[in-house]
Amino acid sequence: MSTASTTQAGKSAPIVAPKTASTKASPTKTATKMHRRSRSGCFTCRLRRKKCDEGRSQCKACKHLGLKCEYKRPMWWSNNEQRKQQKETIKNIIKRTKLTEKTAQTATSSAETPPGLSHSLPTSATYSEATARTRAPSIDSQLSTSYDFNQPLTHDYYDYHPHIASPPYDTNAHYQPFPSTPYEVDIKTERQMFVNDIPTRRDSSISTFSTYQPPPSQPTLPSFPEDDWINESIYNTGDMFSGEEGLDLDFFDFSHGNPQSSQQALIQVDDCDRPLLDHFIDNVLRLIFPVLEVNQHGSARSEVILPALESNRCYLHCCLSVSAIHLKSTRGLQGEQIDNDILRHRCATITELCGALNNDSNHLQILEATLGMIFFQCSVGRPSDALPDVPWHAHFEAATSLVRKLELPHAMIHDNSAQLHPPFNMTLASWIDILGATMLGRSPQFADTYREKNQSGSTSGLCELMGCEDSMMYLISEIACLDALKLANGINDMQLCQLIGSLGKSLDTTEVPPESLTWPCSSTGAIRPKQLSRNMTAIFRVAARIYLCSLVPHTSKEDPTMQNLIERFVAILPLIPHGPDGFDRSIVWPLLIAGSQSTSRSIFRQVLAERMASLGEHAEFGSFGRMVRLLQEVWCQSDEADRAGSGQNVHWRDVMQQKGWDFLLI
Repeated sequence: MSTASTTQAGKSAPIVAPKTASTKASPTKTATKMHRRSRSGCFTCRLRRKKCDEGRSQCKACKHLGLKCEYKRPMWWSNNEQRKQQKETIKNIIKRTKLTEKTAQTATSSAETPPGLSHSLPTSATYSEATARTRAPSIDSQLSTSYDFNQPLTHDYYDYHPHIASPPYDTNAHYQPFPSTPYEVDIKTERQMFVNDIPTRRDSSISTFSTYQPPPSQPTLPSFPEDDWINESIYNTGDMFSGEEGLDLDFFDFSHGNPQSSQQALIQVDDCDRPLLDHFIDNVLRLIFPVLEVNQHGSARSEVILPALESNRCYLHCCLSVSAIHLKSTRGLQGEQIDNDILRHRCATITELCGALNNDSNHLQILEATLGMIFFQCSVGRPSDALPDVPWHAHFEAATSLVRKLELPHAMIHDNSAQLHPPFNMTLASWIDILGATMLGRSPQFADTYREKNQSGSTSGLCELMGCEDSMMYLISEIACLDALKLANGINDMQLCQLIGSLGKSLDTTEVPPESLTWPCSSTGAIRPKQLSRNMTAIFRVAARIYLCSLVPHTSKEDPTMQNLIERFVAILPLIPHGPDGFDRSIVWPLLIAGSQSTSRSIFRQVLAERMASLGEHAEFGSFGRMVRLLQEVWCQSDEADRAGSGQNVHWRDVMQQKGWDFLLI
């Protein structure tokens, strides 16, 4: 028995999918429908990050607002500075459009007013009536079909003839004693729930911005005290577009291609699995790629996870298993039912993986599911989880084989000169490879590729996906190689110190001025992606220095150099937003490296405790919870050794081996 779980989501819908209403049991399969963002819309709508109906030769939004509708890639699209200028131009056109439309409507209202009432005092009814006339149905709304987008644009004459004066406010007696009628701008967001293709539940919200200021003065008019009458909080670039230039919408080469606006994700699930799918979409999905979500809102959902859930059964079982783990951890569920759900989908994932590997087919889907099995576990579960599972590094060996079979490293290297879009799966595999190598004391599998990318100065997409600049991750890969060489006794102390000094100088070249590190949120609370990346890279840089210094022969965490680095780390840490909606879970590896070298007197432990308290129960789950558990054990053994006066260094990898922990702390 199965049912249909269908959800429709537009670009403006929040990440959390709405709860489905209860329905009668149906013998048919159920599905979850969600709209994906279009990449074939006009470049003007894409710059504004608005929905485009893709009408030819002009889309309705551009035609209504009097904007130039461009489907052919314009020259300004490839240049950040020109894109900023184009945004300003579009912003000014929209300002004039709203003002002129309001002027025309107010003039019509005045002409229809009986002469005896033309000089009466304005009342609240006057404002509400005029305001209502300024409101048009939302372009994104399903109820906006009655709106005539083909009506003539009254603002064209004034927009493109700047030497012509605006409508003569000063010649109309109605405007002399009183300010102009206020206007409002509405932004409407709607979500529609479907069950078996039947609309059931509709959620909508409207954000209204208004102004009650007089219109701007012309040279022939007396100046008003409020010369800056336009409310910049409405029209500034940060609100209309974003506070800062974000990620190129076409940055990554996603394995599912470019989704079209008319396509929907249809996810088949059985009755028993429907709650797990709902929980994954509602609660787990938003935890997986927080930095990518900041750079490009909704892309992780619409271009990575939902298409894979639709087309890749192995990936679907992986996500349902992860959902069950998260459900068990966060709600404290106990018993055979939830454990069976975890193991059932975990076994189904591995069975499908093995079958596909034996058939030597669907390599891209297998890689996608394998990386999901590794990386999604970093967002869920408690350190004490004891259910049987395949170690992450065993999964990654299979992923490494698939990456080579698909020739993704070769593709990344050949992207250097043309600056083509990096393959998304290779970017994710690189992040796991570099930081995962430090967990095992081995060299990264694709260290040669990273070295070549570093020499050419090209990107792998690591910064856009995870927040740390690519060049810094390449250097961490080199340090991991040196660490592996030292563990294998393949180098003497003199050669080791020379290589440490060389890598230290390479880290010096990546340093940025201290004044460039500022709080990454705008005055409205929005995250500025580039500043967040700059701050996260600074955190990773100090952690890389600590990691490098720990390789110096006979080094100790009591050394002044090491403690100075810990203090630098603590000084930068407040620039990373904390709390449930912060990014502490994106800097687990730096926290581990710095924490493992902190002493009982170090302020690091106090700062970490404060950030854990800010996270609340989220500090107990995923890689962050495992990192905290490991540091607690390291500190316990290290402090005991200090009290005994042995001065022995306790390495976190040794503690993991003692405890039998196979943690991937990234």
